[in-house]
Amino acid sequence: MFQKLEAVEKRYDELTAKISDPEVISNQNEWKKMMKEHSDMEDIVAKYREYKKVKQNIEEAKVLLDDKEMKELAELEIEENREKLPKLEEELKILLIPKDKDDEKNIICEIRGGAGGEEAALFAGTLFRMYSMYAERKHWKLEILNENETELGGYKEVSFMITGKGVYSRLKFESGVHRVQRVPETESSGRIHTSTATVAVLPVVEDVEIEINPADIKMEVFRSSGAGGQHINKTSSAVRLIHIPSGIVAECQTERSQVQNREYAMRLLRSRLYEQEKQKQDAELANTRKSQVGSGDRSEKIRTYNYPQGRITDHRIGFSIFQMENFLNGDLDEMIDNLTAADRAEKLKGEQE
Repeated sequence: MFQKLEAVEKRYDELTAKISDPEVISNQNEWKKMMKEHSDMEDIVAKYREYKKVKQNIEEAKVLLDDKEMKELAELEIEENREKLPKLEEELKILLIPKDKDDEKNIICEIRGGAGGEEAALFAGTLFRMYSMYAERKHWKLEILNENETELGGYKEVSFMITGKGVYSRLKFESGVHRVQRVPETESSGRIHTSTATVAVLPVVEDVEIEINPADIKMEVFRSSGAGGQHINKTSSAVRLIHIPSGIVAECQTERSQVQNREYAMRLLRSRLYEQEKQKQDAELANTRKSQVGSGDRSEKIRTYNYPQGRITDHRIGFSIFQMENFLNGDLDEMIDNLTAADRAEKLKGEQE
């Protein structure tokens, strides 16, 4: 561990010199990359220097042990500093866990009604409202990219973008199948039904992160469907993009402008292609180390919302919350904190193996 920490500190010092070099500053792209790398290392270098200072304090105090007048004070100094070491070592281990390079990215979230017909669509709407309220609590911005509403106010599918600080780091574990057990609004006999909705959380990526050959894209335009004004029936402003090599489709119909819809659809297409590549890499990694929290696979049943018991259970970590109303009103932090802690613990275990 300490060899790795020495290497990190050395690299940090190199970057500190480089980011002040006028020649590097003149190349803005290179300078921004270095600034980000430098910033990412700040916490770990500060903690390592704190650790080294504590070790130094112990060594300096040891020198005073032969001095009768200073011996008692030196022993106290040694004891106090030794007590700090285990905590600092644990903090350093956590800081050394490789960070997810996507954590600071914005996201595109897709929610689709699954098994359960109209009740599944209503549950998809419940989840959309839940994430909308969570975004509001975090002062993030939410924009709907595409929606396919049902007559009862649910969603066959809805796609939206959330922008803000650290959005992906907080919502990345939401990908998967969410299951609801409740008496449907459409059910008169009061029987409890089980329905599902699928959530996919995709990091928003830039052009430079994933290249798409324009020749590989087929673009279709069509008239928007659903409520929204007279223009919907008069203009073909909705855009559907088909990536021919992969067969991935992205569409957007929420904007009046075809140009804006195409821009949003391209963002969605880039994110889906990036996610496809990311899942391949994660699958390769999973062959050597299985994450306890899960891969975020869309087919993985991750959580159950049991209305009669007022219970939300995350199956990946076996953690339950009995505050249904608060949870559905966007109070997700306790669940997300537990998922993050479990993921960190699993990664730490993997680093030590």
